[in-house]
Amino acid sequence: MSDEVEQALAPVREYLLRGAEAEAGRILAEARAEADSILRQARSGATDVVGRARAQGEADAAAAAAAERSRGRDRARSIMLGAQTDAYRDLRAQVLAAAGRLQTEPGYRGLLSRLVTMATRAAGPGAAVTVQPEGGVVARSRVIVVDCTLPRLAGLAVDELGDQVRELWTP
Repeated sequence: MSDEVEQALAPVREYLLRGAEAEAGRILAEARAEADSILRQARSGATDVVGRARAQGEADAAAAAAAERSRGRDRARSIMLGAQTDAYRDLRAQVLAAAGRLQTEPGYRGLLSRLVTMATRAAGPGAAVTVQPEGGVVARSRVIVVDCTLPRLAGLAVDELGDQVRELWTP
């Protein structure tokens, strides 16, 4: 491509890039809002489960000797960690399900188009892009694979919550 064509297309390329970045930001904001909503729902249920687990663990420990109290604390911790794991898995499953439903939304075609553009740009020239049954796309070049599938993006959104997820089980 000649320098003149490159220069002529630069504003168009920049416009498309800004649009894709804005859409990615909107998608991320929607995913965060959905995750926040799910987080609030899960927090309510998780607090009860963690409270019951803590109370059960304390009741078991109070009735026994020192060795029994130690085993009771261990059991309470295990129950609490299990409740935390369940709450996290539930959050992740709900976010993934919500991402899967995006395929039925009216704006999905536009989203898919933007994902193709982003994945192609990231994978480089000559990348092969395939639409995935679970939603989104994967772009492959000789050395790079770019996974822009809906489950992957939703998983990244949950992972990005980081320590906020602890709020599920913090009263």
